Amino acid sequence: MTTTPMRIVHCVRSPIGGIFRHIRDLASSQAEAGHDVGLICDSSTGSAFDNELLEELRPKLALGLARFPMQRQLTFRDLSATLALYRHIRDLEADILHGHGAKGGAYVRLIGSYLRLRGQKVSRVYCPHGGSLHYDPNRFEGQVYHTLERMLGRLTDGLVFVSDYEASAYESKVGHPRAQSRIVYNGLRPEEFAPVEVPDDADDFLYIGMLRDLKGPDLFIEALYNIRLKTGQAPTAHIVGEGPDEARYRAMVQRLGLERAVTFHGALPARDAFRLARNVVIPSRAEAMPYIVLETVAAERPLIATRVGGIPEIFGRYANRLIDPGHIGKLTTAMENALTEPARMADEARELRGCLAETFSVDLMNDRITTLYQDLKGLSPADSAMPLAADSASAVSRARTVYARTGSR
Repeated sequence: MTTTPMRIVHCVRSPIGGIFRHIRDLASSQAEAGHDVGLICDSSTGSAFDNELLEELRPKLALGLARFPMQRQLTFRDLSATLALYRHIRDLEADILHGHGAKGGAYVRLIGSYLRLRGQKVSRVYCPHGGSLHYDPNRFEGQVYHTLERMLGRLTDGLVFVSDYEASAYESKVGHPRAQSRIVYNGLRPEEFAPVEVPDDADDFLYIGMLRDLKGPDLFIEALYNIRLKTGQAPTAHIVGEGPDEARYRAMVQRLGLERAVTFHGALPARDAFRLARNVVIPSRAEAMPYIVLETVAAERPLIATRVGGIPEIFGRYANRLIDPGHIGKLTTAMENALTEPARMADEARELRGCLAETFSVDLMNDRITTLYQDLKGLSPADSAMPLAADSASAVSRARTVYARTGSR
């Protein structure tokens, strides 16, 4: 696709996990297409593994890699962070400011709006990646975040949702988008669709993801303990990832007497981690469009996952295989069955992989997001407050059934 070169700046608070994977792939594709790309992120987040990925991306960033202190929660420090980011962004002469996650989205929309008042023709694009949409709208914290999202929606030119579920959640919790909106699935590179073979002596289960309760590692550990209570022996398992609750999960493993069965690894490349165990378990309580599920399916690894966020969209007609989130009994049963029915798990993995490549492509992801940028560049400020794009609106309509079934999280 030939496009007019643009100056694009991505902003995210935390350069880790699936949200950073999305940005790395998108920024790399945009740079390869001839655009000038920059990235801004938090200076205090990220392990050695994450920082190495940042450094690999740096040479592709013509507009530079800049890191500033950014807090996860709302604090008065956000004022100084906004000022520091503004001083950096104002001289980049960006055509597009693309914020990822709640904090990144807030920074670029506030700063972009001020730059527009000063005459810069910059478009403000926001992708929630779950973020504030995970909060319960019936709780005080959720009401605060969703009110802020409604206010910032007036300062938004383009919205990118990574799943039908996320678009439906936004409409339900925040309101009908005022900006041009598109649903753009996360995508994988062609080489990631090669199956990963595991050695004969691989262990039983792998959890891979952030170590925080939202992702369910505590449920994974509890299910291992339940199987030991029932059979007298705990399955062997690996926990791969980093996060704020790691110490608590290590203590939980020790308290339940699972030290000999469970090994913690820190962060690893997904395809390396897949070789550690025969089955992958993703017991998330909430998601948007998780890369790790896409990567697991593309690698043809047997998978146990929960019915949350965009995961049913990945599974498609096989969504009935998903289990209820937070239901420890059903998770334990699914893991027990995986141990006794390896042939069935392998067959299901092959079936899932066969329907993935066409929809979840990094080239398609880049094309749809970059053409949204191009559309915004051709709009006047008055035109930018358009209703949801037709293709996105129909997808939101299709997603409402899924959203109602999985709940308002």
